[in-house]
This record gives sequence, C-alpha cells and structure tokens, in this order.
Amino acid sequence: MQQEQSFAIKGTRDGLLIALNANEDWNTVLTSLAAHIDQRLNFFAGARIIVDLGERPVPRHDLSSLKALLERRDLHLWAVLSESQTTNEASNALDLRTSVGSLVPGRGETDQLASNTAEETGTNGVLIRRTLRSGRTVHSMGHVVVIGDVNPGAEIVAVGDVIVWGRLRGNVHAGANGDESAVVCALDMTPTQLRIAGYIVTSPADKRRKPRPEVAVVRNNQIIVEAWT
Repeated sequence: MQQEQSFAIKGTRDGLLIALNANEDWNTVLTSLAAHIDQRLNFFAGARIIVDLGERPVPRHDLSSLKALLERRDLHLWAVLSESQTTNEASNALDLRTSVGSLVPGRGETDQLASNTAEETGTNGVLIRRTLRSGRTVHSMGHVVVIGDVNPGAEIVAVGDVIVWGRLRGNVHAGANGDESAVVCALDMTPTQLRIAGYIVTSPADKRRKPRPEVAVVRNNQIIVEAWT
C-alpha cells in the first residue's frame, strides 16, 4: 500500500481502493489526492474507485465534490465504505454502492453479496493479442495478459498480475501499487527488469537454458522465479 499523509492507495481485484485520512481537513485531503493523481494521469485514467471514508461524516455536497474531482480525471467512483450514517445516506443519494463484499476484509460484508459467494466473479484487466515491440508501454489498473512476446524495450506496468503467453524479455512491473501478492508468469522468463511491488530483479546477461514456463513471486522479502505448473 502506498502511504500518503492524507490518503492511502491500494490496488484490489475490483478496482482501486483509496482510504482517506479521517483526521485530516477535507479540503486538504482532496487537494493532496488531486495532486497525486495529476502526477500520474496516464496510469490512473479509467480506474474504478472505491473510497474508504472510515468514521468521517461526509455530507452529500462534499461527496459530490470528491466524485466530480475523480470524474474530471477520468476515474469512476462506484463505491464508498463508511461507518457514518451521514456518509452512507449521501452515497445512496448519489447512487453509489456502500458495500463491496469481501474486497476489504471486515468491511462491507452484506447479505446481498453473501448470497452470491458460490459464484465466481471476474477481475479487471487488459488482454493484448499481439507482440509488444520496443517502445510500447502498457499501463493497467488491473491485470495484464499478453498473447505474444514482450520484446526488449517494451514495458508493462500493472496494479495486478502480468501473464505473458510467450517470451518476456522487456520490463514488467506487477503489483505496481504495492501488492506483494501479485505474480508474473511467462512461457519464457528472461526480462530486462522484473518488479513486483517494491522488489526488483534482472535476468543474467547470458541465461543459457531451455525455455520453460515460469512464475515470479515475492517470498521471504525477495522475488523468486520457479516453474509455472
């Protein structure tokens, strides 16, 4: 999770979770959040947002301001987590969800979602059916699946997992918002640079071996590459 004075951001399977500091001045929080997003507009654009407001009571006009702030930056606010009746009433008035099931442990667990626990739900992501050549960059607030190669000089940055059904020889960053449970998979894993959350590894200059499917994960505070079975 990326920590800020006024907010914290974390990628989840259903969107981007933004937790706002309940003790900070509301206008200060919005100003800090807007500045942070503006610095990485290409990365955040199109993201689906869940905002956790905790115990802070947020009236409708303030929640509308937050919604408008996000929409001006091509972000979609679809759910609000709150322990305040005032905030929940404002969310309902703006037609925003007030629960997201098991997305956030211990938060928003409702009978409505519990009845669907036997049903598998999809996760957000990008499917690319071509080889990524040098100079191409892919950003995703979810997962990235490439059916093709990722050539040297190409780059993938994803909040979720990265799966390459081909040769991975470029740069890849999974769990870009700090999710250490993210993974990188490829049929031939020889990246120029591989990152998961805050961990980084590079491939040896001469990696002579028969290509095989492999998966990279974070284990014991380091990236481990092992057979993908």
